[in-house]
Amino acid sequence: MKNKRLVLAARPTGLLIKNTDFKMEEVELPALKDGEFLIKVLYLSVAPVMKFYMIDGAGIEAPLQFGETMRGRGVGQVIESKNANFTVGDIVQGKCGWQEYKICDGTPYHMMYKITQNKVPYSTALGVLGMTGFTSYFGLYHVGELKTGDHVLVSAATGGVGSSIGNLAKIKNAKAVGLASTDEKCKLLTEKLGYIGAINYKKENVSERIDHFFPDGINVFFDNVGGEILDIALSKLQRYSRVVICGRISQYEKTLQSPPEYSLKNWYKIGATRSKMQGFFIYDFEDQFHKAEKEMTQWILEGKLTYQEDILEGLEQMPNALNRLFERKNRGKQLVKIAEPLNL
Repeated sequence: MKNKRLVLAARPTGLLIKNTDFKMEEVELPALKDGEFLIKVLYLSVAPVMKFYMIDGAGIEAPLQFGETMRGRGVGQVIESKNANFTVGDIVQGKCGWQEYKICDGTPYHMMYKITQNKVPYSTALGVLGMTGFTSYFGLYHVGELKTGDHVLVSAATGGVGSSIGNLAKIKNAKAVGLASTDEKCKLLTEKLGYIGAINYKKENVSERIDHFFPDGINVFFDNVGGEILDIALSKLQRYSRVVICGRISQYEKTLQSPPEYSLKNWYKIGATRSKMQGFFIYDFEDQFHKAEKEMTQWILEGKLTYQEDILEGLEQMPNALNRLFERKNRGKQLVKIAEPLNL
């Protein structure tokens, strides 16, 4: 059996990665050993941090080595198994890598989880019902300590994480306003994704528009961007506000020719307003994933939680899919469909 995979061929040097940064390989799959199982990859996910796996490991993992399969999470179907805990036909999600098949042994390194819900598409396990959606859920409810009536501001609101925040706030009787880069995205936020308002930060005065929606200031800022947007939000905090540091894509976009990272001017507002700013790592909440999945699935079925997916097709589209995040072309969670599940 042959496996196609994308391996690292060169390290990125600019804002966008190039197709030549990867090489498509076709290799023979070895026979399974005891304890292993074979996964047919159905969907793959992308996230901005992946670019830095290719460069320096993003401070999280060892840098990807030349000839190594690109890392990434995926959803797949078990098609052969010598592991008593995984049965042929099981749908799983975990560290699949940019390839068509994955051999796994079920150890914690691969972070493979069985998908128990079957009333919504499997792709949701990489978005609203996966690490992306769980990031929204735990970031807003636990780190952001959302309260009834809170005013919530969200940067990169049409991204994978941001696209769930509007409805999650609405479910708890809070109000969210999202920032996006185009009028089309702003319309998506208010018409589908539960936001009461949207700000086009490319052409509107962000500070003035925040004042328009929330004259008394904000209680929660869910930040996926960092930089100047974070600085503006800090100037709008009410007392005892919570700033959730989830991402900093504005700084991920820096290149060797870019100016130094943005230095915050309004950092002192955290102390002045008795607020708190906190980062988090989604796997700190791993023991509660089942609770989030069950609750969010029910909200989807009830029509309270909508989601947006942006799906390309074909393994060769993976570099393009990753670049779409930096080009701000994605509408919701960016995915690539690799294959259809088998009728097993």
